[in-house]
Amino acid sequence: MSRYTEKEAKAGLAARLPSLETFPNQYSGYEILIEIPEFTSVCPKTGLPDFGTITIRYIPRTRVIELKSLKDYILAYRNLGIFYENVVNRILEDVVKACRPVRARVTGAFKPRGGIRSTVVAAYPRSKDFSG
Repeated sequence: MSRYTEKEAKAGLAARLPSLETFPNQYSGYEILIEIPEFTSVCPKTGLPDFGTITIRYIPRTRVIELKSLKDYILAYRNLGIFYENVVNRILEDVVKACRPVRARVTGAFKPRGGIRSTVVAAYPRSKDFSG
């Protein structure tokens, strides 16, 4: 049985992806919910495609993510070998870096593979205590 190595574990984390563009926020105290129902990437171990829905939920501070740039950013994952956990955490980190939100949460609900469905959730600010 083959074992996963550090190479697979870190796959996709350092890949260059299109930048997330932003524009100035005009309001305060509201939430943005973005659903991406046709997300695809590639398993770094098997090379098989992975499919899922990515949901980005955030409260903007001074900047808002421009959706065309988000589309280009998400499409760049299509041929990228990366594990589910890395997808969700990388998207969260890139969203936070781009717009410095008050709060953000990224959820990846991935289609079943081998009879197992996975959902990965990452939130900002990061906390040692995760309450789901």
